[in-house]
Amino acid sequence: MTNTDGNQPADQVLTMDINEVLRRLPHRYPFLLVDRVYECVAGKSIRALKNVTYNEHFFPGHFPHRPVFPGVMILEALAQTAGILAFVTAGVYPDSERPMYFVGIDNARFRKPVEPGDQLILKATLERSMRGIWKFATVAEVNGDEAASASMMVAPGTGK
Repeated sequence: MTNTDGNQPADQVLTMDINEVLRRLPHRYPFLLVDRVYECVAGKSIRALKNVTYNEHFFPGHFPHRPVFPGVMILEALAQTAGILAFVTAGVYPDSERPMYFVGIDNARFRKPVEPGDQLILKATLERSMRGIWKFATVAEVNGDEAASASMMVAPGTGK
């Protein structure tokens, strides 16, 4: 079930199909890296999915002998997941007047390669919000094993 209400009651668990993800993120193909949201609780946490398929545009060159999902793309998928949580928590949808920007990353770690056919589970937990900057703890997992993690910061921008 997808809930599309902009303002969420405290502790309400949301799920999102691809259509709702498209409403919650400004990204589009080939840079949209979240396929589904399994659960999202405003102000707390989110768990989402990225299906990794061989027909992704970077696999022929990364690497021809053994395709590996680029680490920077894992980080971007985690940032997009945190961005959805930020928009849900703020009770707004992205537009030119209310952008959210990825403004920082710390302690990025890569634990195992992610390959075509993997389902990347993306998790973000809101750790704190200070002076308009939101800090998230993020983890990407494959089959319950940690593939990558990072601490990320997101901040609202100003419209043009």
